Amino acid sequence: MIRALTLTAALALLPLSSALAQDGAQEASPAPDSSEARLEAASKSFEARMEDFAKRAEALSEDESLTDEEKGVRISALWAEYSPEVTAFTAEATRMASSIAAEALKDIDVDALVADALNDPAVKQAMEDGVAAGTGIVRNSAWTNPDPDQLETYGLIAQYALDQAEDAVDMAEGLDAPEPPQAPEPPQAPETPQPDA
Repeated sequence: MIRALTLTAALALLPLSSALAQDGAQEASPAPDSSEARLEAASKSFEARMEDFAKRAEALSEDESLTDEEKGVRISALWAEYSPEVTAFTAEATRMASSIAAEALKDIDVDALVADALNDPAVKQAMEDGVAAGTGIVRNSAWTNPDPDQLETYGLIAQYALDQAEDAVDMAEGLDAPEPPQAPEPPQAPETPQPDA
Protein backbone atom coordinates (compact mmCIF):
# COMPACT_ATOMS: atom_id res chain seq x y z
CA MET A 1 0.00 0.00 0.00
CA ILE A 2 2.81 2.39 0.88
CA ARG A 3 4.55 1.56 -2.37
CA ALA A 4 1.41 2.35 -4.34
CA LEU A 5 1.00 5.66 -2.52
CA THR A 6 4.64 6.56 -3.07
CA LEU A 7 4.36 5.72 -6.76
CA THR A 8 1.17 7.73 -7.06
CA ALA A 9 2.75 10.70 -5.28
CA ALA A 10 5.83 10.56 -7.47
CA LEU A 11 3.79 10.38 -10.66
CA ALA A 12 1.55 13.18 -9.42
CA LEU A 13 4.62 15.39 -8.96
CA LEU A 14 5.57 15.15 -12.63
CA PRO A 15 2.91 17.51 -14.01
CA LEU A 16 3.05 19.70 -10.91
CA SER A 17 6.79 20.16 -11.05
CA SER A 18 6.61 20.75 -14.77
CA ALA A 19 3.92 23.40 -14.32
CA LEU A 20 5.78 25.13 -11.49
CA ALA A 21 9.12 25.15 -13.25
CA GLN A 22 7.87 26.41 -16.59
CA ASP A 23 7.35 29.99 -17.55
CA GLY A 24 6.53 31.47 -20.95
CA ALA A 25 10.10 31.24 -22.25
CA GLN A 26 10.78 27.62 -21.22
CA GLU A 27 10.06 24.68 -23.43
CA ALA A 28 7.34 22.19 -22.42
CA SER A 29 9.57 19.14 -21.98
CA PRO A 30 11.92 18.73 -19.03
CA ALA A 31 15.66 19.10 -19.41
CA PRO A 32 17.21 15.79 -20.51
CA ASP A 33 19.46 15.55 -17.45
CA SER A 34 16.79 16.49 -14.90
CA SER A 35 15.33 14.11 -12.35
CA GLU A 36 11.95 14.59 -13.95
CA ALA A 37 13.23 13.40 -17.34
CA ARG A 38 14.93 10.39 -15.74
CA LEU A 39 11.74 9.50 -13.90
CA GLU A 40 9.66 9.86 -17.06
CA ALA A 41 12.01 7.51 -18.90
CA ALA A 42 11.91 5.02 -16.04
CA SER A 43 8.11 5.33 -15.94
CA LYS A 44 7.78 4.54 -19.64
CA SER A 45 9.99 1.49 -19.30
CA PHE A 46 8.14 0.37 -16.18
CA GLU A 47 4.76 0.90 -17.85
CA ALA A 48 5.81 -1.29 -20.78
CA ARG A 49 6.91 -4.05 -18.40
CA MET A 50 3.61 -3.85 -16.49
CA GLU A 51 1.65 -4.04 -19.75
CA ASP A 52 3.62 -7.19 -20.57
CA PHE A 53 2.77 -8.57 -17.12
CA ALA A 54 -0.93 -7.76 -17.64
CA LYS A 55 -0.99 -9.57 -20.99
CA ARG A 56 0.73 -12.64 -19.57
CA ALA A 57 -1.48 -12.71 -16.47
CA GLU A 58 -4.61 -12.31 -18.59
CA ALA A 59 -3.51 -15.16 -20.83
CA LEU A 60 -3.01 -17.36 -17.79
CA SER A 61 -6.38 -16.45 -16.31
CA GLU A 62 -8.16 -17.23 -19.60
CA ASP A 63 -6.40 -20.58 -20.06
CA GLU A 64 -9.24 -23.13 -19.82
CA SER A 65 -6.84 -26.05 -19.40
CA LEU A 66 -5.75 -24.82 -15.95
CA THR A 67 -7.68 -25.15 -12.72
CA ASP A 68 -8.27 -22.06 -10.61
CA GLU A 69 -5.58 -23.20 -8.18
CA GLU A 70 -3.05 -23.71 -11.01
CA LYS A 71 -3.93 -20.28 -12.41
CA GLY A 72 -3.33 -18.72 -9.02
CA VAL A 73 0.01 -20.47 -8.60
CA ARG A 74 1.20 -19.47 -12.07
CA ILE A 75 0.08 -15.87 -11.70
CA SER A 76 1.86 -15.73 -8.31
CA ALA A 77 5.02 -17.07 -9.96
CA LEU A 78 4.64 -14.51 -12.72
CA TRP A 79 4.24 -11.74 -10.13
CA ALA A 80 7.35 -12.98 -8.34
CA GLU A 81 9.20 -12.47 -11.63
CA TYR A 82 8.02 -8.85 -11.91
CA SER A 83 8.03 -7.95 -8.22
CA PRO A 84 11.72 -6.90 -8.06
CA GLU A 85 11.10 -4.44 -10.89
CA VAL A 86 8.15 -2.93 -9.04
CA THR A 87 10.26 -2.59 -5.90
CA ALA A 88 13.16 -1.06 -7.82
CA PHE A 89 10.94 1.41 -9.66
CA THR A 90 9.15 2.42 -6.46
CA ALA A 91 12.48 3.00 -4.71
CA GLU A 92 13.77 5.02 -7.65
CA ALA A 93 10.57 7.09 -7.84
CA THR A 94 10.72 7.76 -4.12
CA ARG A 95 14.35 8.80 -4.34
CA MET A 96 13.68 11.09 -7.30
CA ALA A 97 10.53 12.66 -5.84
CA SER A 98 12.44 14.90 -3.47
CA SER A 99 14.86 16.05 -6.14
CA ILE A 100 11.97 16.70 -8.54
CA ALA A 101 10.24 18.80 -5.91
CA ALA A 102 13.48 20.64 -5.15
CA GLU A 103 14.02 21.38 -8.86
CA ALA A 104 10.43 22.59 -9.20
CA LEU A 105 10.57 24.79 -6.12
CA LYS A 106 14.08 26.23 -6.48
CA ASP A 107 12.91 29.34 -8.32
CA ILE A 108 9.93 30.05 -6.08
CA ASP A 109 10.37 32.88 -3.60
CA VAL A 110 8.59 31.57 -0.51
CA ASP A 111 9.10 34.82 1.39
CA ALA A 112 7.37 36.75 -1.38
CA LEU A 113 4.47 34.27 -1.41
CA VAL A 114 4.04 34.55 2.36
CA ALA A 115 4.26 38.35 2.26
CA ASP A 116 1.70 38.44 -0.54
CA ALA A 117 -0.64 36.13 1.39
CA LEU A 118 -0.30 38.19 4.57
CA ASN A 119 -1.18 41.36 2.64
CA ASP A 120 -4.47 39.83 1.48
CA PRO A 121 -7.36 41.73 3.16
CA ALA A 122 -9.26 38.52 3.92
CA VAL A 123 -6.22 37.03 5.65
CA LYS A 124 -5.66 40.22 7.64
CA GLN A 125 -9.31 40.21 8.75
CA ALA A 126 -9.13 36.53 9.76
CA MET A 127 -5.99 37.20 11.81
CA GLU A 128 -7.63 40.18 13.55
CA ASP A 129 -10.75 38.11 14.31
CA GLY A 130 -8.58 35.33 15.72
CA VAL A 131 -6.68 37.72 17.97
CA ALA A 132 -9.94 39.28 19.20
CA ALA A 133 -11.43 35.86 19.97
CA GLY A 134 -8.27 34.74 21.74
CA THR A 135 -8.19 37.89 23.84
CA GLY A 136 -11.81 37.33 24.88
CA ILE A 137 -11.10 33.76 25.89
CA VAL A 138 -8.10 34.81 27.95
CA ARG A 139 -10.02 37.59 29.72
CA ASN A 140 -13.01 35.39 30.56
CA SER A 141 -11.16 32.19 31.26
CA ALA A 142 -11.68 30.23 34.43
CA TRP A 143 -7.89 30.02 34.65
CA THR A 144 -7.78 33.70 35.52
CA ASN A 145 -10.29 33.35 38.37
CA PRO A 146 -8.53 32.15 41.54
CA ASP A 147 -11.46 30.06 42.82
CA PRO A 148 -10.04 27.51 45.33
CA ASP A 149 -12.29 24.70 44.05
CA GLN A 150 -11.19 25.28 40.46
CA LEU A 151 -7.54 25.43 41.50
CA GLU A 152 -7.89 22.12 43.34
CA THR A 153 -9.59 20.55 40.32
CA TYR A 154 -6.88 21.81 37.97
CA GLY A 155 -4.25 20.44 40.35
CA LEU A 156 -5.93 17.02 40.33
CA ILE A 157 -6.13 17.07 36.53
CA ALA A 158 -2.46 18.02 36.28
CA GLN A 159 -1.47 15.30 38.76
CA TYR A 160 -3.45 12.71 36.82
CA ALA A 161 -1.70 13.77 33.58
CA LEU A 162 1.70 13.53 35.28
CA ASP A 163 0.88 10.08 36.66
CA GLN A 164 -0.22 8.89 33.22
CA ALA A 165 2.98 10.25 31.68
CA GLU A 166 5.09 8.56 34.36
CA ASP A 167 3.32 5.25 33.72
CA ALA A 168 3.94 5.60 29.97
CA VAL A 169 7.64 6.30 30.55
CA ASP A 170 7.91 3.31 32.89
CA MET A 171 6.23 1.06 30.32
CA ALA A 172 8.52 2.35 27.57
CA GLU A 173 11.60 1.71 29.69
CA GLY A 174 10.47 -1.84 30.32
CA LEU A 175 9.72 -1.38 33.98
CA ASP A 176 6.99 -3.48 35.41
CA ALA A 177 3.58 -2.09 34.77
CA PRO A 178 1.61 -1.34 37.88
CA GLU A 179 -0.65 -4.19 38.86
CA PRO A 180 -4.32 -3.52 38.44
CA PRO A 181 -6.09 -2.83 41.70
CA GLN A 182 -7.57 -5.82 43.48
CA ALA A 183 -11.29 -6.03 43.75
CA PRO A 184 -12.51 -5.50 47.30
CA GLU A 185 -13.68 -8.51 49.20
CA PRO A 186 -17.42 -8.95 49.21
CA PRO A 187 -19.13 -7.75 52.34
CA GLN A 188 -20.08 -10.26 54.96
CA ALA A 189 -23.69 -11.26 55.05
CA PRO A 190 -25.41 -9.74 58.02
CA GLU A 191 -26.06 -12.11 60.84
CA THR A 192 -29.63 -12.91 61.35
CA PRO A 193 -30.71 -12.02 64.83
CA GLN A 194 -31.52 -14.94 67.07
CA PRO A 195 -34.92 -14.81 68.54
CA ASP A 196 -34.94 -14.41 72.28
CA ALA A 197 -35.96 -17.56 73.93
